[in-house]
Amino acid sequence: MIDLYTWATPNGWKASATLEELGLPYTVNPIDITTGIQKEPAFTAINPNGRIPAIVDHDQTNLAIFESGAIMIYLAEKSGRLLPTDVKGRSEVIQWLMFQMGGLGPMQGQANVFYRYFDEKLPTAIERYQNETRRLYGVLDARLADREFLAGDFSIADIANWSWARIHNWAGVGIGEFPNLKRWLDNLEARPGLVRGAAVPHETNYNTPDDAEAAAINDSLKSMASR
Repeated sequence: MIDLYTWATPNGWKASATLEELGLPYTVNPIDITTGIQKEPAFTAINPNGRIPAIVDHDQTNLAIFESGAIMIYLAEKSGRLLPTDVKGRSEVIQWLMFQMGGLGPMQGQANVFYRYFDEKLPTAIERYQNETRRLYGVLDARLADREFLAGDFSIADIANWSWARIHNWAGVGIGEFPNLKRWLDNLEARPGLVRGAAVPHETNYNTPDDAEAAAINDSLKSMASR
């Protein structure tokens, strides 16, 4: 059994959507990042960086894994799906996963912050990160011009980039000029596994655990920290 520690963010979707697509059994532990619980020692024992998502695989002697991309690779390897085993296929998928990890996620994340959340509106910062997000969408659009998925068959690369591109509006960036990207997004939004995966953190958010459930989650975190 796998314990998933998560919240409603694109990186959170990456983990839960991968679990759903693979059909692996898991339990959801809500980590409300607005409270700072992710910075407490019990959780940093699982993820020293104090970020979600993180998983603990009890099938592997309580193996804790953090960083969403590392979680995705681990789950794909564990199940033997969503990541090719041949050198070329594996390399292509990992390249497009890293494209999201090093490019789309950080740039769109900054666009989200400056466009929507930052108290002081800084037009140059908003424009800088929106333009870079738009450029990265163009890269995805060109890649998808003659193919259904980013790297061969549907893979963790698609899940990772979908998790961010699907909330383009939060960064104030439209996708009308990227028809291939829009087609790809529409097709992925229709996948039951991705739909379920995107719902998991939201259900976690809006169905706050009662005191007993919260205590059980806290006990689980403390238990992991003591190992």
